[in-house]
Amino acid sequence: MAFDVDKYTATSVNVNWDDLDLERFREHPLPAGSLRTLRYMADVEYHTVCYTRDLLTTPSHKEADMSAFMTMWNREEFWHGEALATVLGMHGIVVDFDEIKADRLKLGWKDKLDPIKQSIAGKLVGADFVAVHMAWGAANEWSAITAYNRMADLEEDPVLAELLKRIAKQEARHVAFYTSQARDRLAKSRKAQVLARFALKNFWAPVGSSIMERTEVQHVMGHLMGGAEGRKGARKIDAAISGLPGMEGLTIVEDSLDKLGVAA
Repeated sequence: MAFDVDKYTATSVNVNWDDLDLERFREHPLPAGSLRTLRYMADVEYHTVCYTRDLLTTPSHKEADMSAFMTMWNREEFWHGEALATVLGMHGIVVDFDEIKADRLKLGWKDKLDPIKQSIAGKLVGADFVAVHMAWGAANEWSAITAYNRMADLEEDPVLAELLKRIAKQEARHVAFYTSQARDRLAKSRKAQVLARFALKNFWAPVGSSIMERTEVQHVMGHLMGGAEGRKGARKIDAAISGLPGMEGLTIVEDSLDKLGVAA
């Protein structure tokens, strides 16, 4: 079934947490390792605006459905960051845009060159770039929804679990959009399949890898995808990616965990 962008934009709302008793965290704080993972998640959500900035230089933004989706997607991801930042704030951990900007400045020329590289790649590849973008986005969103659901299961805190499930519910719509677009576009172009497969196999890494220290990526991946159950989740993501036209047999998530030294 095709994804209904008009329905999505009409029903897109900020994730709500006003009805949740976040005050309970003052008496029942989350473990330090969990807070470290939530901080990573919050930073990644806040950085969505950077990814959107880069994509505005590519062929993706020229299509009405893409522009409409990315506008709402960017807003929803921002509010995911706000929700997580609120939980962190209850633990005395402050996350704000000044800090995010400082992190971006540390990236130096890398951050400045990213939109240029995206623009050049888009011009060289042409319309098939959109298919690559959609396949890449599908991999990222499958990873995100898996991470949120896994975090909810691991913590067993009723308030945190409810918040994470609300975020995951919105992420599910993001997954549906990217997957629907990727499947349709890849099915129509062998060239797009070759390019997407090459990009995913050689360059994909867990979301946040380009902006976080390696030690932080290792912690989060170990926390959420370590051990037998974590690997099971990773394999489900790889299976979903392999289900896209031309992506058969890819194991990019498991491969990335092995490179990070995450124990199975």
